[in-house]
Amino acid sequence: MITRRQFIHSAGLLTAARLPAVDPSRAAPRILYSNDTTNITSCISPFHKERESFRKEMLEATVDEVTGLVDAHLLQPGLGMVPMWPSKVLPLSEHYAWIKQRYGMKPDPFGQFVLDGGDIVQVFIDRCRQRQQAAFISFRMNDAHHKEFSDPKPGDKPGSSIGMSVTKFYVEHPEYRIIPGSLRGADLVQNWAVPEVLAQKFALIRELCENYDIDGLELDFLRFYSFFRVEETPLDRRRAIMTGFIREVRALLDQTTRNGKRRWLCARVPCHLPALDILGLDLKSLVAAGLDMVNASEHYFTTQQHDLAAIRGQTHGARLYFELCHTLWKGDKVAKGYDVFPFRRATREHLHTSAHLAYSRGVDGISLFNFAYYRQHGQGEGRGVFGEPPLEAIKDLRDPKALAREPQHWFIAQGWRAPGMKPIPVPRKIEPGKPAKFNFDLAPPAGGWKQDARIRIQSDKILGSSEWTATFNGEPLVSSSDVSEPFPVPYPSLLGKPEELRAWTLPAKLLRDGKNSLEVTLKSGEPVPIVFVDLAIGQSG
Repeated sequence: MITRRQFIHSAGLLTAARLPAVDPSRAAPRILYSNDTTNITSCISPFHKERESFRKEMLEATVDEVTGLVDAHLLQPGLGMVPMWPSKVLPLSEHYAWIKQRYGMKPDPFGQFVLDGGDIVQVFIDRCRQRQQAAFISFRMNDAHHKEFSDPKPGDKPGSSIGMSVTKFYVEHPEYRIIPGSLRGADLVQNWAVPEVLAQKFALIRELCENYDIDGLELDFLRFYSFFRVEETPLDRRRAIMTGFIREVRALLDQTTRNGKRRWLCARVPCHLPALDILGLDLKSLVAAGLDMVNASEHYFTTQQHDLAAIRGQTHGARLYFELCHTLWKGDKVAKGYDVFPFRRATREHLHTSAHLAYSRGVDGISLFNFAYYRQHGQGEGRGVFGEPPLEAIKDLRDPKALAREPQHWFIAQGWRAPGMKPIPVPRKIEPGKPAKFNFDLAPPAGGWKQDARIRIQSDKILGSSEWTATFNGEPLVSSSDVSEPFPVPYPSLLGKPEELRAWTLPAKLLRDGKNSLEVTLKSGEPVPIVFVDLAIGQSG
């Protein structure tokens, strides 16, 4: 284990290292693709049958299938706790022997692959080189998965994934957790105000940077949205810790570079300003400390409600990316465990419209997260129809002009409530006689809006004979009997039924670049929740 003194001493040495200059001829990637590795064995795919054991060819296939579509491939080799490579920082033979003794569990498939002489990271890098994709490692900074089983109780069934989530260091220091004894994910992670916690992370990152010829490193600050006991650690201290860590990782990357090539340093951060302060992420300071790329994300969902314009203003000098995901929102669990909820899949139109808005608000590129999870995975009835990821939809994401010519599908969905955020727009209970306002940030297509739109509200209750009125930017709208989906939907999970929907025709002249406001009023009927709102232009058929 690296000690606090060793971390501080090595950090000082690294800061003094000479930084390689940026090569102006080296183009920054436009499209980033995140690969969590575990999708390989959790999803049924053309290269993985149900219950089939992991083979390196499966990892190679995940690189192959996006060849020509993405510029940089970001592999997450585990949960940021246990290496998926031969490690001296945490020798896996000792680690998995401890897992067997404490939890009675065998190694997970990836751990077993490394124990048998394999190297997940090197297999990935080699394949990226063959397929002309920049090889990035995405490192989870404070992941909580499976840690609820770290202190086992009689009857607990942690599963083999406990081996990639929990270490002896973690178990032996419950005082380092955000709230010791809590089983809530955000409380189970470790407190970054403790230098020994940072030392453990830094030791693994150092091993990766020293031993592998990676093109870039992403630090994932969204796994999870929790790093400090906020009431104990003031904002200036949180910022100092995070900025200092970025500075040392930047120096480490440069000290260990090969052939004088500057490696990209990226941070995956919230796309909402209030969450940045809670996590201690001062973007201006991070860029000044050597951050090359900022990947702004809502963590698990595609969203069109974000603070990208303001984030752009704080990230001059770095490339800014916006992250798209396979889902818009998720429903209630249908069974116990992980991956047991239904979810509304993002369609091509959702993805392209969201990217168009992001480019219009100043981003330089698009990233893709959890894109493999359109495929069948998890358990429980009612999760909807699965299918292959819409890989063909990636092609136009690199071309803002192409996106600006496409039909538009705007939406307001539940998404993810980041720390510090105001209540999310939906679901919202609508009371009779009380107008409810929903705001859209819209970006016009090439040449402006030429045709009328259709706007809908969706409840998860039967609306029956209830009466509704709507205005848009203060102007009354005419109701429409057409409540059908505006574009083809290959994945029908969580779609509204006709009896759960209301729609209105929206004249093109009312649409504005920037903030737009829909106001709906339930004139008569029982209170009902609205769970989804969408606005479509250029409907098929």
